[in-house]
Amino acid sequence: MWDSQGVAGDETLTVWERLREYAATQSGPFTSQEVLSWFRRHAPSQANDRTVRAHVRGACWNVGNRSQFANREPFLTRLDRGLFRRATAEEVEGWRASHPTQPVGPAKPSGSAGPSGEAPSFEWHTEEHTQHLLVRWLKRQGWTIVRTANTATREHGVDVVAERDGARLGVEMKGYPSRFYVAGQKKGLIKPTTPKEQAKKWFAHALVPAMRLRTNEPHALSVMCFPDFPVYRALHAEIASSLQAADIEVWLVAEDGSVDVLS
Repeated sequence: MWDSQGVAGDETLTVWERLREYAATQSGPFTSQEVLSWFRRHAPSQANDRTVRAHVRGACWNVGNRSQFANREPFLTRLDRGLFRRATAEEVEGWRASHPTQPVGPAKPSGSAGPSGEAPSFEWHTEEHTQHLLVRWLKRQGWTIVRTANTATREHGVDVVAERDGARLGVEMKGYPSRFYVAGQKKGLIKPTTPKEQAKKWFAHALVPAMRLRTNEPHALSVMCFPDFPVYRALHAEIASSLQAADIEVWLVAEDGSVDVLS
């Protein structure tokens, strides 16, 4: 459900969908305890030890008994006791080949997913929602919002413009890619490109508008803003000195609405 400020509560996503969300952020092995710790921070009402561990096991294609999750396509690989990683595309394809009659994904309420039954009804890291979280944070910091672009229609121009005490701020927004197509005939189907690889392109796409703002409004603070995912932190670290020389900042918005201004 949505609260009075339009933010998705813990009950919006199932434990399975939350686990998918966590797995999408992981580039290497992780433990079930790390998953549980993430649930405690991001979805405390769903952070039941037994339930989370059962879902982690059930999300693995290479475990002996996953009957509770037999109608759901796995997306994790078990490496050792209590140690897991995200399944590769080849591993998932191999599982599909050995389960040709398996339904793809869990059954969900009508209207909550795309044609494949896999896409979650809400992903917090879309450009639109990330912008919403940033604008709320800016207002709490005393900024007056001058402009917000309509991200759904890909409106041209600076995405967020704000002013405070004579200072002016311009923000180029990007989200974090979904694992699924979100529109068109393929809506709900898994993309062949991983979110991490697509995010690298989105980071690059944000750089030119940020530089353009520095040229057009040299006295304004130019910001590139993304949802807080490890890939964006890594990309910032790679070119941090160049961004500093260009006087461009990178801000990362967490799911809880907090903002980390990277130096």
